[in-house]
Amino acid sequence: MSTAEISKKNVFVAGGTGFMGRRMIEELLRRGHRVRALVRPGSEKKVPAGCEAATGDALSADSMAPMAAHADVFVQLVGTAHPNPAKGEQFRSVDFVAGCAGADAAVRAGVKQFVYVSVAHPAPIMKSYVAVRAAVEEHIRKSGLHATILRPWYVLGPGRRWPLLIKPLYALMSLIPTTRESAQRLGLVTNEQMNAALVQAVEQPANGIRILNVPDIRKAKL
Repeated sequence: MSTAEISKKNVFVAGGTGFMGRRMIEELLRRGHRVRALVRPGSEKKVPAGCEAATGDALSADSMAPMAAHADVFVQLVGTAHPNPAKGEQFRSVDFVAGCAGADAAVRAGVKQFVYVSVAHPAPIMKSYVAVRAAVEEHIRKSGLHATILRPWYVLGPGRRWPLLIKPLYALMSLIPTTRESAQRLGLVTNEQMNAALVQAVEQPANGIRILNVPDIRKAKL
């Protein structure tokens, strides 16, 4: 589909200054969409040129709902940077609260489409992170929103390429019947693939709840 054929959207983004958010916003603007991004006070210049910055609290539905008014799509990308097993309390106080607040804000603002970046599960590690993201998914389901939930495991990008060292292990696991499904579900995705999947989620509305697992994210193209 060419950019001329795309229905232009009003998009509200929470978490638009991170490495995934900035790239997604740039692509959405290039394709003619209008984007407003939630930022902390003083961070207005961190959003890409052409994006409207709105200062507010990513942990408060009351703060975000007025800003999301008139949006067609709410994209929730807020989360703890560089998650690891030692950050369980941050997952509960930031990721869970922000995810639920985003869904609640979308409902209050009358936004019909919600896009949420969750995490692949089940998984043998990062159990507190997985539990929090799964709890947000359940909150989204109960909200009644039409939502696309993306479930990457690890997104490769600048400063995030060490997992390439274990890529041969993934290849081996994919050949073994008992580990093949886990290797696919917990596989690596590139920043380019993730960006394409996010943009497609914005441009192609979900009907109910749509789940994009790692194999689906890898297939996304712009």
